[in-house]
Amino acid sequence: MKKAAQQAGMVGSDDDADLRIEFVTEGEASVHYVLGRINHRTWLKKGSMFAVTDAGGSTVDSTLYVCKALTPKLVLEEVCASECVQAGGVFVDRAAKQFLTTKLVESKFGDEESINDMVDKFERRTKRLFDGSQESNVIEFGGRRDNDREYGIFQGKITLAASEISTMFDKVIARSTDSCLKLLQGRKIKHLLLVGGFGESPYLRLRLKEEFGSKGTEVVTVEEPSKKAAAEGAVLWYIKQIVAGRIARFTIGAEISIAFDPKDPSHLKRKDNVFVKPSGTTCLRHGFGAIIEKGQLIPQDFSKLSHFTYSYAEKPKKLENFKQNLLIWEGEGVPDWITDVQGTRLSQIRSLCSIQADLTPALAGLSKVTSTHGIEYWEGQWNVRCIYGGTKLQARLEWKIGNKTHQGPIKVVPTSVLQ
Repeated sequence: MKKAAQQAGMVGSDDDADLRIEFVTEGEASVHYVLGRINHRTWLKKGSMFAVTDAGGSTVDSTLYVCKALTPKLVLEEVCASECVQAGGVFVDRAAKQFLTTKLVESKFGDEESINDMVDKFERRTKRLFDGSQESNVIEFGGRRDNDREYGIFQGKITLAASEISTMFDKVIARSTDSCLKLLQGRKIKHLLLVGGFGESPYLRLRLKEEFGSKGTEVVTVEEPSKKAAAEGAVLWYIKQIVAGRIARFTIGAEISIAFDPKDPSHLKRKDNVFVKPSGTTCLRHGFGAIIEKGQLIPQDFSKLSHFTYSYAEKPKKLENFKQNLLIWEGEGVPDWITDVQGTRLSQIRSLCSIQADLTPALAGLSKVTSTHGIEYWEGQWNVRCIYGGTKLQARLEWKIGNKTHQGPIKVVPTSVLQ
């Protein structure tokens, strides 16, 4: 997306883009939008929880928030990782197409072009007006001469019963409801805020109110069209920034070396990855060091300092650029390694980005060291401070020369650019 903005001429260099472009999740934009459109002060109290469900074209995203403060400004925190399910309005359209194709297989209007015309008109009008109360529902798709009374087609209109239309919604609404219930995990909330294009469906609203109303939860909707929720919400987010804490959706870490323990059976299985550092320490490659764990609350100002030590047999005349790949673990728990014993990367490990920095200024900070093995070598130590609290990753390089701490910039390169 950043590259697209550059190609469109909105920003210039990568540095200019990093400075001027901010990203926000659709869910976070939605909560800013809906709270800016309703009188939340009548029901939102410090400590109260509520959910926001963004029902869009292809997905339904739900997030649970807790109110941490109302004054001097509204402050929210995520309670748990959000839920996302493929259950947007487009799946109702697909169900409609499947239903009509089956119903009209013997009709002269069962050809693909006629079915597509019906689905198009269904999406534009019938789906958006359907609330389950009208027994007969009309899809206008053709002209006055288009008739096939056996299949309910008269003058270019096909009439369907409410029970037939509702079947097109049933699976989608069931997936949406299950996703919301999974998010809540038994927690009691009094309000569920519904936004998004599909969230304007009267039938979806009715079914959600039936489901959650019986549990004491009021489904709150915005009277104005909420298709612009993401765009307007993004602007409100930039101005207000009311979400002060987010839940990590996955575990973030980096590849590390681990001191080899010949008594550890898991280490012996990986003895082909043994190497000896210039200091004389025997280590194993391909360890995983967690920085942020899945489900962890990340405050707005959260940062993590990672320490790196590089050793050299002889003092280098120049230092190579620092490069560290950040990895994502998509499984449960925290792994010890990023590969299996054969050296193949685990399928749940994928690259997030690369952080890169020019180490030239840190050359003067190298020191001569004698290891416990009596080996003399040169050592460089520096820290990488990664700032994770916002909606984008930022980082700074830190090193010492004498007793003085120095800082330098770090470039964060997304995986998509590296591939």
